[in-house]
Amino acid sequence: MAFLGFLGPARMFARSTFFNLWRKALATDDGKRLLADSLAGLTRPGIVPPSAVRADAIYPELPAPGMSLTNHQPPIFITARFRSGSTLLWNIFRHVQGCTSFYEPLNERRWFDPATRGTRVDSTHLGVDDYWREYEGLEALGRWYREEWTSRRLFMDHHDWDAGLAEYIGALIAAAPQRAALQFNRVDFRLSWLRRHFPQATIVHLYRHPRDQWCSTLVDPARVPPTATVEEFAAHDGYYLLSWARDLSYYFPFLDPRLASHPYELFYYLWRLSFMFGTRWAHASVSFEKLCASPSTEIPALMEAVGITRYSLPSLASLIERPDPNKTWSRYAAHDWFTAHERHCEGVLARWGQPLLAGAAPQNDIRLRQKETLTSGEHTDVPASQTLYR
Repeated sequence: MAFLGFLGPARMFARSTFFNLWRKALATDDGKRLLADSLAGLTRPGIVPPSAVRADAIYPELPAPGMSLTNHQPPIFITARFRSGSTLLWNIFRHVQGCTSFYEPLNERRWFDPATRGTRVDSTHLGVDDYWREYEGLEALGRWYREEWTSRRLFMDHHDWDAGLAEYIGALIAAAPQRAALQFNRVDFRLSWLRRHFPQATIVHLYRHPRDQWCSTLVDPARVPPTATVEEFAAHDGYYLLSWARDLSYYFPFLDPRLASHPYELFYYLWRLSFMFGTRWAHASVSFEKLCASPSTEIPALMEAVGITRYSLPSLASLIERPDPNKTWSRYAAHDWFTAHERHCEGVLARWGQPLLAGAAPQNDIRLRQKETLTSGEHTDVPASQTLYR
């Protein structure tokens, strides 16, 4: 009997030891890869066949199948990389009569929560006094918000399932007193998921020259010189480059930080992939450089793309300030230095298989203009394999 009494504590100890080891294993890259391989395909929708007869046709009191946002105008989603001018685009929609413009809904500062959002405003965001005005009174959003959205499962295609994220975004749209415009910096690789769950939305993709954007992410470029290693860069990673690379490396193995000779290679991979996903899944793509250089033509084209007819062009154009011409990538490193890293990345992407990157996608129905290749100017130094500017 004494022996049997010993089994209970022993079993609890063994169970606790097992699960502690299992948790530690899942915190490692090998553990995550093993789990991902084991669950592949098990959480995918599509195993339920479509019904041959609609239930609401038999029982009229039942709801019609499908998703809808009743009594709300189709939302606008803005997708962009960090330091690409996305705050400017958000601010433009903030000043459009008839729009409620939400800043970075997935930001870890939780704009809807006065206890966590703080009061800090980036001094480089010209003409912006706060980010949270539109979130006032929406503390209930905390019911759905999860900080893991900022750095985990950064890739989600239309098969993926995250009911909490869909409900959170839907709650924001429903809470907007006017047409909702949501500006994201964390949905680059979730665009097909967004299109499936919010098919009525218009997605606007903003992009910027990768070299200038890279320099803009460096608070102090002198601390991350062209000779810096990835290990040395880690202490100056202000825009989540390494955490993004690690999370996405489960889908894009070349993003493993251990394989990069310089952090710019990781940055360029992410920029290139983001550009490909954006131009494939968004309804409209906008060049930051063109928006700054020609607001009188770019703003009307943008408004037409999202179906907005009432706005003040002079008022919106006054929000735009051209970037400092003295702060360009050429002050960081020579053209040949950038080209060497970019060509290496392009070679890896070509071997990996660019046509497979985004999967099958619907035909985009809205474009600001056809792609064109620049024939003059500083930015023609980007590798010839890219056709960047619209």
